Amino acid sequence: MRLPLSLAEVNELDASAFADTFGDVAEHSPWVAEAAASSRPFSSREALIEAFAAAILSADAQSQRALILAHPDLAGKAAVAGDVTADSAREQAGAGLGALTPDEFATFSRANADYRERFGFPFILAVRNASKHDILAAFERRLPNTQDAEFAEALAQICRIVRFRLEDRVAP
Repeated sequence: MRLPLSLAEVNELDASAFADTFGDVAEHSPWVAEAAASSRPFSSREALIEAFAAAILSADAQSQRALILAHPDLAGKAAVAGDVTADSAREQAGAGLGALTPDEFATFSRANADYRERFGFPFILAVRNASKHDILAAFERRLPNTQDAEFAEALAQICRIVRFRLEDRVAP
């Protein structure tokens, strides 16, 4: 399928084609696209993005937690092994995470481990337009947060990631 799609093309997709086209924008969580599809027809690209965010933010806590847990660590083992989605790989590479020195990789590994130990889920940051230094600063800034604040921040970051991915796939 040719991307980006026009809004008219998005609204004409049947449920299966919509799921095939957008089921991967929320990391390994096609239920987000399935829930957003119920808001069609979309009046604008922004309405489409808002429907995806609403699907995420209105889901039950168990589904939200599963969505958070579906995300890979930044510059983690899955990324190194190439076991992440194409979007994640591209986003992490764009932030310079695919070309870390051994010391930088160790720093990211330690930050990921500290974060997971404290919160029980991976650190999530929409890394588009961020540098590795920005990302490490975000780790430091967010590590003192409360569990509830960080859970909410993880969902907000997922909504940003989904926004970027949808903006790539749907014309304004």
